[in-house]
Amino acid sequence: MGTKTLIKLGALEPKQTAFLLCDIQEIFRKHVKHFGEIVKVANKMMQASKSFCIPVYVSEQYPKGLGHTAEDVNVADATWLYEKTKFSMLTPELHVRMQTDVPQLSSVVLCGLETHVCIEQTAIDLMSEGLEVHVLADGVSSRSNMDRGLALQRLQALGCFVTTSENVLFKLLKDKNHPSFKFISKLNKTPTVDTLGYDLKNKA
Repeated sequence: MGTKTLIKLGALEPKQTAFLLCDIQEIFRKHVKHFGEIVKVANKMMQASKSFCIPVYVSEQYPKGLGHTAEDVNVADATWLYEKTKFSMLTPELHVRMQTDVPQLSSVVLCGLETHVCIEQTAIDLMSEGLEVHVLADGVSSRSNMDRGLALQRLQALGCFVTTSENVLFKLLKDKNHPSFKFISKLNKTPTVDTLGYDLKNKA
C-alpha cells in the first residue's frame, strides 16, 4: 500500500506533517473548560516535535486586545509564532510558511482553542487545501462542553481524524526501535483524563 493511501487512512509521516497550536492565550484560562489539560497537551506536542523534526506554528488571536500565549505553554522552540485577526489559523502568511518549510506537507495536527470556532474553521480551510487534519480531542476545548462536543462531531463528519495526542505520537513512531521511543513513551506515561472523553453520543 502506497504512502498516499496510508496517509488518507490516517497514517502520519514526520517529513510530511506540521503541528498547529491555536490561540492558547492566558485570557481564556478562567473561561475555557479544561484549560490546564490543553496546556499539558500543547507542551507535549512541543517536546515531541523536536524528536520528529516537525515544525510547530503557534497563533495568537488579536493579542493587542486579548494578550499573549499563556506563560506555561513553552513556545520557545516554535517554528513561528504569529498574530491573526481571522478565526482560522490558515492565514496567507502561514500558508506560505508551511509550503516553504514542509514542501511535501500532507497532514496537519491541530490543537488549541476554541474547538467550535478557530479550530473548526482552521480544519475546514486546511481540508479545502487537500490536507489531512488530525484534531486532538485531548488538546482542544471551548467555554462550554456542548460546543466542544458538537464541534468534534462536526469535525469527524467533515472527514477529520478526531484523535488523541498519544495516538498521533505513536503513529509517528511506528516502531519500538525508533530512537525516540523511550522519550515519547515517557511523554505519554499519563493517559488522557476522562473528562476529555469523546463519543458520538455527545458525552464530551
